Amino acid sequence: MFHKAIILSLGIFALTGCDAQKKGKTTQKTSEMTTNTTTDQKNGMIYLAEGENKFLKEFQMNVTFKGVSEDSRCPEGVNCIWAGVALAQVEVMGISTRPMILNLASMDFPARNYHQSENFNGYTITLQEVTPYPKAEGAAALNGKYKIGISIKKAGNSPTSTTK
Repeated sequence: MFHKAIILSLGIFALTGCDAQKKGKTTQKTSEMTTNTTTDQKNGMIYLAEGENKFLKEFQMNVTFKGVSEDSRCPEGVNCIWAGVALAQVEVMGISTRPMILNLASMDFPARNYHQSENFNGYTITLQEVTPYPKAEGAAALNGKYKIGISIKKAGNSPTSTTK
């Protein structure tokens, strides 16, 4: 009988401990979500860390930085023939549209199908920055540490623009 009372009390303590942890995580996550919705008003840049998701109310779209699928930029301190390019995967979704993955490059290079800007829902989304820059160790060490800066502007009515 005494063993049952001890086991029951340990079970109650474990459950109350779990409940306290859940409440702590919920409030922490809520505060993170409210602080991550700012943009740099100086230059209109929107910064995203790898895996970060933001709802941009002024554009009525959700933007998620999925990761960098290719980073062939020349590492610091190394002499290269080609400057290289970073290819960021950005998922965008409007209020009434399905999600779409845009492959945005750090520079335009049409021969290899690299585009710095893409159109979506009447807006032009442009990759402005990819940090950090690779070091001599290689870009593989940067997985999960990338940050990007994008700009979003109303798409012009140019004959070459397409809506995705």
